[in-house]
Amino acid sequence: MTQSFQALVVDQTQDGEVQAQVRSLDAGSLPAGEVLIRVAYSSINYKDGLAARKDGNIVKAYPFVPGIDCSGTVVSSEDGRFSAGQAVLVTGYGFGVSQFGGFSEYARVPADWVVPLPGGLTLREAMIYGTAGFTAALSLYRLEQNGVAPDQGKVLVTGATGGVGGAAIALLNKQGYHVVASSGKADAHEYLKALGAAEVISREEVYDGAESIRPLGKQLWQAAVDPVGGKPLASLLSQIAYNGSVAVSGLTAGTKLPTTVLPFILRGVSLLGIDSVFCPYDTRVAIWKRLGSDWKPERLVEREIGLADLPAALEDILAARSQGRTIVRLAD
Repeated sequence: MTQSFQALVVDQTQDGEVQAQVRSLDAGSLPAGEVLIRVAYSSINYKDGLAARKDGNIVKAYPFVPGIDCSGTVVSSEDGRFSAGQAVLVTGYGFGVSQFGGFSEYARVPADWVVPLPGGLTLREAMIYGTAGFTAALSLYRLEQNGVAPDQGKVLVTGATGGVGGAAIALLNKQGYHVVASSGKADAHEYLKALGAAEVISREEVYDGAESIRPLGKQLWQAAVDPVGGKPLASLLSQIAYNGSVAVSGLTAGTKLPTTVLPFILRGVSLLGIDSVFCPYDTRVAIWKRLGSDWKPERLVEREIGLADLPAALEDILAARSQGRTIVRLAD
């Protein structure tokens, strides 16, 4: 590898503020790990935005390189499962959280975090999906394990203009589901329908902001993919049909869930927790293979930026000014 390389470094100033800047690093800056990767692409996720904030509760020690996923080519490996020149990807575990992440031209990681790039995917496509797409695919996997099927009714996707929401729409549409997208952005209807939503509703139709949430409402959806959490999830649970399921993967609306046991004991509703961070390795590999084959969405809208554009893009995702996926190009 080169003597020095570029990375986005989050650091704390003497007055306690946190800044994100592109800096030069060297190999000695990288953490321990068996696999050294020349990063080709990364992507922007909500957690990456939090990592660049003082109050984000992600970074424990500075300086730090965020970026919770990457795709690239192995430079060297001390583990026999991987060899120089092999195309790979990394998502989850401590990548970009407890260990330097993907917003860097080089990354060094434990071999157990590395997934071979499946056939059917390019390095660029892998990060168009990235952590958000993998989380959406894991949501679909868990829903179908729980009996959800295209012929049983509508599936709601909340937070639809975000990375997980957009990927979920495209994945569900590819599998023949009738997808209803919920969004607070009135100008996003055409975008969401282009992804595969059959209908688009306002987020107020799921949760109107009232402090008092009915424990049971009309049975509108056989299932839902929810990256939002909080009170909107509590309201959503009251609208799930008998024996329906909700796959929850996010907390942008908060961590508290003011619901009752009634949806669960009177309608048999299942609340499925989606953990894309410590998902078992075999399941992780299997889902990525499906993303390269029969689950590969026909359309996902993305924009591509470079390292220099990252600080502004991280602010945008926290302020809900971004739409869809943003990938970061690290190699020419």
